[in-house]
Amino acid sequence: MNIGIVVYSQTGNTYEVAQKVKEALSKKGNSVNIERIHISDEKERDIKKLEAQFKDDFLNNTPDLSKYEALVFGSPVHAFSLSPAMTAFISQIPSLQNKKISCFVTKGLPLSGTGGNQAISKMKQLSESKGGNFCGSGIVVWNKDREKQIKKLTEEMCKAFF
Repeated sequence: MNIGIVVYSQTGNTYEVAQKVKEALSKKGNSVNIERIHISDEKERDIKKLEAQFKDDFLNNTPDLSKYEALVFGSPVHAFSLSPAMTAFISQIPSLQNKKISCFVTKGLPLSGTGGNQAISKMKQLSESKGGNFCGSGIVVWNKDREKQIKKLTEEMCKAFF
């Protein structure tokens, strides 16, 4: 299966998880690429400004997602919600029709109610609104148990696409 991992990572933590997901999916015989989202102003939180930026740049700088049969979206949690950059990015995708979609988020706070589930729900809602077939998700809390959580996440991502 041809799988694209689309990741937004400010500090590199979410990107590190994406690399481990890629490694696990590749070991299962998939062709996997990481497509990294970049925004010009990392401090920008206004969704409308970010949507405008992605709309302006979509044809020139946005990865071609049509070549993938399945996609994994990865993002950090910002302010107890999905990062504005990932929200704006997925909002600009014209279609995810007939694509398997999975996602993960990373976050710093271990308590429930600190945005992980809300961020996953937002990615699921946005993906399904574009016609995607949602098939799995995971949350990695950036603490001492993160390696164990990443291992569990990679196992879940491998199961999601088979």
